[in-house]
Amino acid sequence: MEGRPLLNRGLDGLGTTIFAEMSALALATGAINLGQGFPDTDGPESVREAAVRALRDGRGNQYPPGPGVPELRAAVADHQRRFYGLDFDPDTEVLVTAGATEAIAAAMLALLEPGDEVIAFEPFYDSYAACIAMAGGVRVPLTLRAPDFRPDLDALRAAVTPRTRLLLLNSPHNPTGMVLTRDELTAIAELAVERDLLVVTDEVYEHLVFEGEHVPLISLPGMRDRTVSISSAGKTFSFTGWKVGWVTGSRELVAAVRTTKQFLTYVASGPFQYAVAEALALPDTYYTAFRDDLRTKRDLLSAGLTEAGFEVYRPQGTYFITTDIAALGEKDALAFCRSLPARCGVVAVPNSVFYDDPDAGRTQVRFAFCKKQDILKEAAARLHG
Repeated sequence: MEGRPLLNRGLDGLGTTIFAEMSALALATGAINLGQGFPDTDGPESVREAAVRALRDGRGNQYPPGPGVPELRAAVADHQRRFYGLDFDPDTEVLVTAGATEAIAAAMLALLEPGDEVIAFEPFYDSYAACIAMAGGVRVPLTLRAPDFRPDLDALRAAVTPRTRLLLLNSPHNPTGMVLTRDELTAIAELAVERDLLVVTDEVYEHLVFEGEHVPLISLPGMRDRTVSISSAGKTFSFTGWKVGWVTGSRELVAAVRTTKQFLTYVASGPFQYAVAEALALPDTYYTAFRDDLRTKRDLLSAGLTEAGFEVYRPQGTYFITTDIAALGEKDALAFCRSLPARCGVVAVPNSVFYDDPDAGRTQVRFAFCKKQDILKEAAARLHG
């Protein structure tokens, strides 16, 4: 890290998100939207009321502190200690952001110089490519392949060059649902230390692991001072519109991310920050019930998609199921998804848009299962019919 500037203002051309296109199709056709990953029910009533209280009490209605309100920064630090045994100073090692997407953008802008290479698992969430491009970086995809989508660690090592600056990791992984094992994470950590790499980890689905366990990379030997750990409240508490995320890491790295974050949104989500602080303190029973509910929905939609003729890759975590449509006689996921709302009244997302090499996911389609059970049953019935 020494001698490598932490700030950069590089930009590049960007396209339009697939989610905007598919959500517009859902609205235009009245189709069931299993494309974008947002729940169709709100989270805990106590958390929503906490936001109402903050609004009425005048907490957060004006600009909150740049790093985030102290109550939320303390709650994030408590969360990291409670679930993972990690200690962070809430004043210098926690930063509140406008969701995880802003945290990723700020990290890329802070930590990359033009031409720096960033290795990311493909398929990758679409903002990764955009954020790397805005920072002037060069993305280097490491392809995850069906049916299990496990990373090829030898290929990862071979992908590291003298220009590699950073690894961008997402586990549990969107869109495949793969969860990195402790052994895989240990190997990645050893490589990062050996080659002096920074790592940015997107862990927004940390509480949605159905098989295996979530192990924060930052908890492994040698990673405390080279990892920017990112998570958010949207997926865990089903308030995706609140856009409350956070960064944890060393004082130096968090300060670098804060420097760029202040020129993106400056601050956001004032009253909601107080509510999320209360949400993070919910008892273990909440987290367990939330995970179990999503596991049930995963199994319900997996069975329905299988009956409809899709090849289903059962996810270990997240909101999403990846399928293959080749068994249906289809060859192009993008064309399939564009026609699906009119044909069946269901919206899904083509995985091909999450690859640099579209052929790698040409026949893969992603469905979100964070919906009411009757909605999932109706969607499965429409697809089967």
